[in-house]
Amino acid sequence: MNLSLAFAESARSHQQRPAIFWGDQVFSYDTLLAQAHALSAHLGKEFDVRPGDRVALWLKNCPEFVPTLYGVLGAGAVVVPINNFLKPDEVGYILKDCDANVIITDTAMAEGVQKLSTTIPKLRGWNVEEFAKLNTKGSAEFAPPKVSEKDLAIIIYTSGTTGHPKGAMLSHGNLLSNVESCREVLEAVDIDRFVVLLPMFHSFMMTVGVLLPTIVGGSLVLVKSLHPPKNILQEIIQHRATILPAIPQFFRTLANAQVPKEFPLRLCISGGAPLPGEILREFNEKMPIPLIEGYGLSEASPVVSLNPINGPRKAGSIGVPIPGVEVSVQDDEGRALQQGETGEICVRGGNVMQGYWNRPDETANALRGGWLLTGDIGHQDSEGYFYITDRKKDMLLVNGINVYPREIEEIIYQYPGIKEAAVVGVPDARRGEQPLAFVSLGEGKQVEEKALLHFVREKLADYKVPKHVVFMDALPRNATGKILKTALRQQARG
Repeated sequence: MNLSLAFAESARSHQQRPAIFWGDQVFSYDTLLAQAHALSAHLGKEFDVRPGDRVALWLKNCPEFVPTLYGVLGAGAVVVPINNFLKPDEVGYILKDCDANVIITDTAMAEGVQKLSTTIPKLRGWNVEEFAKLNTKGSAEFAPPKVSEKDLAIIIYTSGTTGHPKGAMLSHGNLLSNVESCREVLEAVDIDRFVVLLPMFHSFMMTVGVLLPTIVGGSLVLVKSLHPPKNILQEIIQHRATILPAIPQFFRTLANAQVPKEFPLRLCISGGAPLPGEILREFNEKMPIPLIEGYGLSEASPVVSLNPINGPRKAGSIGVPIPGVEVSVQDDEGRALQQGETGEICVRGGNVMQGYWNRPDETANALRGGWLLTGDIGHQDSEGYFYITDRKKDMLLVNGINVYPREIEEIIYQYPGIKEAAVVGVPDARRGEQPLAFVSLGEGKQVEEKALLHFVREKLADYKVPKHVVFMDALPRNATGKILKTALRQQARG
């Protein structure tokens, strides 16, 4: 079995059923399957895509994302979903790293693709608006190449310790395992309709919002516009959506909205960032449906644990492992710690990645004796519920997306007059966290905050740009000369 075959089986069992709601448009399963098979054949014939080749998807949320995803997989190729907020230089790094020669995009990204083609001459692009030109009539006879569960399916790029993103290699088996575990624990069935408002390139949405519903035969309620928030409520009500995966900040908005008594949702899932207790309390006071907090990471396909639908659900806890996944709290030597003891959260199961693309050293650091080392610090209580109390890695979560401070710092250091730079995360009610930069200047140098932030914004995605710059005479350091980010965090939050 592989993802492409699993989707094909689902599509043939639900041919005329709605697979995607997009405003007033409805896309059936047989339409999506025909498009996916037509694209698979087109990629092989016109682009010489072969099994194992990497094909990048640089798309905003759109109905075409689904047949594109399965079309690439159906050709035996490896999908590389790319964050559509990234700038061309950032995208170029990913394309070169995974050696992707084909990028699938839309008209909105045309200017960015043109810039990329100047630095990657062999890069060839295909626009999803050309689906209308593909011959879908012969798709029933499409014969996909043989692909096993062990074969690579998706490379999800996540920030690395060097500041450059690294590709987590997820096999067909990894993702199928996670989809099945999520199906079981969420009690998902073919009449469920999943709200898709988060970016589809994100691992959380890729598995829970795209793969899961299409493999069980459910539907995607693909939200066209997030602003104002009442648009989302209207689409949930209009299309009778039942499951809403989102980030914590949206649930505060939902809790404060005017929701009709006959609200169709049966379940809300919070992921991508820790769920603040205050938001959970507000939601529980106003909404009659469960809001369950979960935990995951790209390297685990990504879902690891959830608070049980039928309870008990514990505020501040990431819940219990989903079926087929083990979670252990370990010390630095790999010894399992007792309940109540604090250590590194480690994960084992069929959902754990094969490793990082072309990074054997980083793979060895992340995988130990079959366990994935998450870099998150936490503990387990007497009832088997897990809690995360800190992050071992110096990573920020902005709107549920990993941001690595060193990447931002290295850009700041490029600006004339900068002597020292350090970036830390500060709590943000809307984004979860936001970067804050501390800098000191060279002797006699002057730098304007606005100009520095403009410089950073030209180099990095907007969500990575610091909220403010704090100028200091000198940054605090320890005896060995290392900048004390702990002191800076205290100053930022004090």
